[in-house]
Amino acid sequence: MLLDTRFYGRRAAQLENEQIRVTVLGEGGHLAEVQHKETGVNPLWLPPWETMEPGEYGAEHAGRFGGDAEAKLLAGIMGHNLCLDIFGGPSADEERAGLTAHGEASVASYAFKAEGETLVQSAEFPLCRLGFERGLRIEGGAVAIEERVTNRNAHDRPVAWTQHVTMGPPFIERGVTRFDVSATRSKVYEADFNGGLARGQKTGAEFEWPHCPMEDGTTTDLRVYPAAERSAGYTAHLLDPARDAAHFHAYSPRTSVLFGYEWKRSDFPWIGRWEENCLRVHSPWNGRTITCGMEFGVSPMPETRRAMIERGSLFGVPGYRWLPAGGTQVVSYKVFIRRAAGL
Repeated sequence: MLLDTRFYGRRAAQLENEQIRVTVLGEGGHLAEVQHKETGVNPLWLPPWETMEPGEYGAEHAGRFGGDAEAKLLAGIMGHNLCLDIFGGPSADEERAGLTAHGEASVASYAFKAEGETLVQSAEFPLCRLGFERGLRIEGGAVAIEERVTNRNAHDRPVAWTQHVTMGPPFIERGVTRFDVSATRSKVYEADFNGGLARGQKTGAEFEWPHCPMEDGTTTDLRVYPAAERSAGYTAHLLDPARDAAHFHAYSPRTSVLFGYEWKRSDFPWIGRWEENCLRVHSPWNGRTITCGMEFGVSPMPETRRAMIERGSLFGVPGYRWLPAGGTQVVSYKVFIRRAAGL
């Protein structure tokens, strides 16, 4: 275990065995690497722009990263980032008060320590007054993860809590990479996700996984990354209520690498599928970014806190979680990576 190393110039900590290497960033806390050593494949997204520590971000950097509530997050993002206590953008008032997209967890500074064979990262989020601790332990070709969130407030707090897992090239390939998700009822994002740049998924359409309605009257199979040169979209999916366990698996036929996450559905009953395929042309995306996000959590849609609370639920399932005053809640999930013949 290394508690003080560098990854693409960023402060980081690492765990490894003979099968895999895991890297976590100290600024933003992102899980940036789950490398399969035999093949050298890391499925997690490394942005095509040079990132920086969120703690060093200032007004002079805004132009490089879009200059809005996402800019500080995009300055330091890699791979799997934690969305807490919002999933989506802040309100205008929250932004003026210093809150960034997806909440403090994605831009906070984390401390690292070793507890036996477990790497522990921890941080305090002063704006929302939450304490956070995550433990990571390698078990063969998998990583067992446990998260603890403590409410420092003297009142019960409604929160979003989403694992924003983003994969990228070379693992993600147009028309090639395949996905399996324990999803059922689904819904397309309820506004124009593409900003008028291209036709795509049918806004607000409800459907059954994986056949997503498109604006042109066709459907697309979400189990395969699109072959189009430009596309984007977001769909929310209810994880199968008949199963106690939930998952997403992603497979790269070119490398024969299978990658995935598994968790208790009661912890995270929703998953969102986010796609950015060279559509966004503003900084820092610049029309050259390919990603696929599998974002599992307690909320179906990325939206403001007010919208989340006013929505309340989707398909009869709650869209946020309550943290009791002074209380701690614990969740666990597992990440794996291995060679396989297919999904």
